[in-house]
Amino acid sequence: MIYRVEKGQYSAGQAIGILLLDAMLPLAPGDVANATSYPFPVIYKTVKSASSHRLIFERDPELAQPFIDAGLELIQQGVRAITSDCGFMALFQEQLAEALPVPVMLSSLLQVPFIHRMLRKNEKVGILTAQGQNLTARHFEATGIDASTVVVLGMEETENFYGAFITETGVLDTDIARDEIVGQAKKLVSSDPSIKAILLECSNMPPYAYAVQEAVGLPVFDFNTMINYVFSALEQRPYQGYV
Repeated sequence: MIYRVEKGQYSAGQAIGILLLDAMLPLAPGDVANATSYPFPVIYKTVKSASSHRLIFERDPELAQPFIDAGLELIQQGVRAITSDCGFMALFQEQLAEALPVPVMLSSLLQVPFIHRMLRKNEKVGILTAQGQNLTARHFEATGIDASTVVVLGMEETENFYGAFITETGVLDTDIARDEIVGQAKKLVSSDPSIKAILLECSNMPPYAYAVQEAVGLPVFDFNTMINYVFSALEQRPYQGYV
């Protein structure tokens, strides 16, 4: 076996590179930014000055280049796909996919067209997001979503989850967060009986996917379903069986 290295590469073995916002967030197991969430190694790159406020509330177009630069640094370390820790990076999906020579999946929203194709034409995908008021038509256009096929609900009315991940209090009670997210998921599903699948848009929501599914009885997709799916395509394994 021969191994090769490129100049500037200081680690190896991580197929997935994850862009991180410059934010103070408590990261439970299951969170995209918690490395124990995966059965394979990942590598992170914090994009300095890329705050949650600049991305979610300002939708600052000047963030595109720092994201591209950080993606290139991850590729230099050998990653073969790039993702992020915030679904609102969907705004830059097209720009990074064009600029980077590896697959790019910046937002869990990219799964929605796939999910919808599995449903009947009149059925919808319920999207639970951290900040519903700022999930716009631009995010849907960037990820190929027909807005008429989704129903969106945010976490603005919650105190613990919203405080931890939007106002950045630095404190998260996962038991309270679970109850808040399950409560909003139930509210989302009850708002429209045509919802037949749930997407947890926020990268901080996967720790509660199991509880959401237990509560609403529907397929639940999130950042980690996307990341694991892409990893399985990057790292195919030979099948072993009995003759």
